[in-house]
Amino acid sequence: MSTTLAPTLPAPPRFLRVEWLLLLVAAIWGGSYSATKLATAQVPVLPFLVLRFGLTFVLLLPALRGLAVPAWRAALGGAALLGVNLLAILVCETFGVSLTTASNAAFLISLCVAFTPLCEWWLLKVRPTRTVLAAAAVSLLGAGLLAFQHGGVLPSLAWGDALVVAAAFLRGVMVCLTRRHGQRHGLPALTVTAVQMGVMTLGAALLSLAVHGPVWAPLPTSLPFWGAMAFLVLLCTVLAFFVQNHAAARTSPSRVALLMGSEPLWGALIAALWLGEQLTLPGWIGGSLIVASAWWVVRPRP
Repeated sequence: MSTTLAPTLPAPPRFLRVEWLLLLVAAIWGGSYSATKLATAQVPVLPFLVLRFGLTFVLLLPALRGLAVPAWRAALGGAALLGVNLLAILVCETFGVSLTTASNAAFLISLCVAFTPLCEWWLLKVRPTRTVLAAAAVSLLGAGLLAFQHGGVLPSLAWGDALVVAAAFLRGVMVCLTRRHGQRHGLPALTVTAVQMGVMTLGAALLSLAVHGPVWAPLPTSLPFWGAMAFLVLLCTVLAFFVQNHAAARTSPSRVALLMGSEPLWGALIAALWLGEQLTLPGWIGGSLIVASAWWVVRPRP
């Protein structure tokens, strides 16, 4: 047997590390609330979801070539389950965004940071470390300060806010399920994303048919609507879900959630610049705490 060692591959550049890619996705998803708010003001939520994820699925069809291999059937079944979970997340989140402010939705979704370590403990039997729990607590405190700026929205949740909180919990479940699926099957991240988008499109179409009937309202022709749709499809969906699926199989669910915890700050900043929503001093402090906890996760280590 040869004793020749395989060459050691150089480490990827720092800006291509999984953690930094997740921070980029957090910034992109932060802008999704404002884009969704604009789009759902012109199109009902369910047809909007059909259009968004239908366009994404068409773009990702090449990733499904060669999937007739029998050994991948179980892997595809798991990916379809992830798609069902994603459908539940996006239905709750999109209806929630349409019923509340973009900044409210952005910071309430950050409760995923607190939910994910508990979901990891529940689904993966991995007890979170004290550092992870402490960072999650800091992120939760930041979300609370962001809520305080709106007059304490957390004690008296409106329907839109409650739906976003439900989406935050389902996100925690999603990260853990994606981690487990990646460890068991090793399906390419882009293929998993394509299957998720197909399930999302089918599920949203069936829901839309049940709620609105077979009538499809004419689509808007305005440039802001299609600009928002392009941003949501290309960056918030194709790029972001690929990175998340790629990262979830390579780092712990709690770290993924903590890194995505900077999303509320980006969402609030973009909502202020794009929609004119304002942040008060407690809001800025809360956002800073969330970013600080995310930095603590990606800080350089020996």
